[in-house]
Amino acid sequence: MTIDEIRTIKAELGYSNKVLAERAGIPLGTLQKVLSGATKHPRRETILALSRALNEQRTMDGQCGSEKQAPALTADGHPLPDMLQEAPAAYGPSAVRKEEGYTLEDYLALPEERRVELIDGVFYDMAAPTTVHQAIIGFLYKYLLDFVLEQEGPCMPFISPVDVQLDQDDRTVVQPDVLIVCDRSRYRNGRVFGAPDFLVEVLSPSTRKKDMQLKLYKYANAGVREYWIIDPDKRVIVVYNLEQVEIPVIYSFQDSVPVGIWQGECRIDFKKIYEKISFLYE
Repeated sequence: MTIDEIRTIKAELGYSNKVLAERAGIPLGTLQKVLSGATKHPRRETILALSRALNEQRTMDGQCGSEKQAPALTADGHPLPDMLQEAPAAYGPSAVRKEEGYTLEDYLALPEERRVELIDGVFYDMAAPTTVHQAIIGFLYKYLLDFVLEQEGPCMPFISPVDVQLDQDDRTVVQPDVLIVCDRSRYRNGRVFGAPDFLVEVLSPSTRKKDMQLKLYKYANAGVREYWIIDPDKRVIVVYNLEQVEIPVIYSFQDSVPVGIWQGECRIDFKKIYEKISFLYE
């Protein structure tokens, strides 16, 4: 099997990275690097183990005569809750989900003023960001950009709106608030193709469940290395190191938060950020 075939069959079966890694008997970190393209030349034994695991499940499904697709799973292998299926955004005159699902072509045909994300063929409206939201991502982006300019490395931070074809297909296009891409070949045709290394979402009432659950599931399965969820109301930062552990670390707006993909060499001083934007809470 090729890497693209493995990604396709994995999606068909509804496997999370963790479940597939366990079935194939390989480390989760190894699988994430293979599927994200970080490992340019995976070992033959790794590809064979993944192929066996996927083919065994497809054979079992065929013997059972089941035509039903396996349910989507969360990062820890549990069924994805029904609550994640938020109402799709309206498209044109209709608010009904397109039966076969929307695609990148439909996404690009939307009016410029219409802000949506496309996730697994469903459109999700994006509310206009608040001033607090904008201030947080602005300061965060500046910290990351300053570090990159000082280090002169290959990584490049971006700030929304930047389209990300997360699953390397035409059915999912997301716009994270802040992202870092270290493999510059992933930037193609004005979009990021595949999983960024680092992502940040700042919560709003209308995106809370999507960012905390649906996007966490999608980002973990796509091979994102690190995901931050910033809650301006509770003034906390939830940090997921998706390469190593699934239990997040929670920081407050009084903490200096290390950027894991850079081994903590870059730290974001949220106390200073909050001092600058605290008047926006009044």
